[in-house]
Amino acid sequence: MSTDLIRYDLLVQDALRGVMRKVLADAAAAGRLPGDHHFTISFRTRAPGVRISKRLAEQWPQEMTIILQHQYSNLVVDERGFSVGLSFRSIPEQLHVPFEAVTVFSDPSVDFGLKWEVDELAPVRDEEPAQFPARPQQSSEPTPARPGPRSARSEKRPETTPAATEESADAAAAKIVSIDAFRKKT
Repeated sequence: MSTDLIRYDLLVQDALRGVMRKVLADAAAAGRLPGDHHFTISFRTRAPGVRISKRLAEQWPQEMTIILQHQYSNLVVDERGFSVGLSFRSIPEQLHVPFEAVTVFSDPSVDFGLKWEVDELAPVRDEEPAQFPARPQQSSEPTPARPGPRSARSEKRPETTPAATEESADAAAAKIVSIDAFRKKT
């Protein structure tokens, strides 16, 4: 077999990151997630460009999973990554995550998921994470409205609690299954 000089594997990974970027950008533009959709996102906390508080970096030194469902704010998406406001144990935090740091993106409401191979040789920062204030500064700008109440789910899908706490993030991480588990054995 000849050597892959084009690096199709990297092209596919970038294209799949484009799917995640588009979905998050649409949610940011709409100011809410459509229907029952919600996103589970795992990322490497020490990857270059990740900005989380020192407290969160100490709690999750390698990888962290967040859930965007009902209780999030200030979702901003650009070409390189996204930032979002979440609360952890009732303390608001602003996270910035480059798309390159994401290892898993899934939408459990429709059984959709993407998983990226982690390049063990990729640079990992050794410096302290960026410092963020424990409480956001008050601004004179109005804050975006939160999504209104959602309709009840069908009986097929049990209602999940609004997430963004470490307990629900840990539980969601435990539910992620590799797609190989569903492939037919030949």
